[in-house]
Amino acid sequence: MKRVKIFAFGGNEVSPTGIKDEKTGKVINPDIAMQWRRTKKTCEFVADIIKSHPEDAYIITHGNGPQVGNVLLRAEYSRPILPSLPLDVCGADTQGAMGYMMGQLLTNELKLRGINKIAAETVTQVLVDADDPDFTNPSKFIGQSYTKDEAARRKEQNGWDIKLYKRDGAGNEIWRRVVPSPVPKTIIEINVIEKNMEGGIIPICVGGGGVPVVEIKQENGVYNSNYGISYYHSEDDVKLLKGVEAVIDKDLASALLGKLLLEKAKDRGEEIEISLTIFTGEDGAKLNYQKPNQADLRKLSLAELEKIYLSVPCPFPAGSMGPKIKAIIEFLRFGGNIAYIAKTDLFEETLKGEAGTTVIK
Repeated sequence: MKRVKIFAFGGNEVSPTGIKDEKTGKVINPDIAMQWRRTKKTCEFVADIIKSHPEDAYIITHGNGPQVGNVLLRAEYSRPILPSLPLDVCGADTQGAMGYMMGQLLTNELKLRGINKIAAETVTQVLVDADDPDFTNPSKFIGQSYTKDEAARRKEQNGWDIKLYKRDGAGNEIWRRVVPSPVPKTIIEINVIEKNMEGGIIPICVGGGGVPVVEIKQENGVYNSNYGISYYHSEDDVKLLKGVEAVIDKDLASALLGKLLLEKAKDRGEEIEISLTIFTGEDGAKLNYQKPNQADLRKLSLAELEKIYLSVPCPFPAGSMGPKIKAIIEFLRFGGNIAYIAKTDLFEETLKGEAGTTVIK
């Protein structure tokens, strides 16, 4: 039976975090050289995994939070001379750049291990519902932080949606931009991804959750897209697309990827097993995180995980582990076989149940 492993990496697997200037103590925003070196380390681990499990097929997905943050910051500094970039274009830009880095470095590492495989990026569009409630009440925080007064100015000048993010240790309000984070519905390039995998290529896809797109509604024979672009056609069922200002959760998009591959295999009468591994900086999911009674969740069933996830209040923070747990639940509901939350360097130990979190149906 064919086995496929989907590896979902956070943007931090490409951009190192927690680096501080030794003299000033200020956090350093990693430059391109640091990102290449961080990505190389990640790809070394992945190449070792592929060498240890050569019989399986692999797909790589990745986040892009730090990278999109850098794009937005550059746009802020260049505002007087350059137009700002919409979020869908930011997503496509970072998909291409990160896929180039990961594809080149992983291919090099595989060659060094005697594995003649190529890893290749597909800039991926992901369809969302234009009526998703998150478009009217945006929930995803992006970009840098502002004071309340600065946030109000940004809202007036740029037309941004701004919300209170949190308060700092001194009780001061921290405000940030929020953008829609709609639920992914389907992956436009799913056939390309599947064909690449069947051809022995390791696909790198749905970067940052994918570029968010919606279907264009026809009005009186006209399909109006963005930037003054229009299409003319008398039929009202042509599936034309346009980008939208949004950010899709990459773990939910990775779960959807697994679902679509399972559905396509079923339509062909083919048996396939798909696993989803979400790589994080933590050794798996935990209860009572960073508290004296913190407890590891090593192995549990889907029903057990759902019960914990649906408890009030949810023990998994919305800004970190929560979306990963939700994605795993969705993946297993879709028909996935098994899911893991693991650190990259502890993958083999996670498979043995000695590290990370394993969730079975």
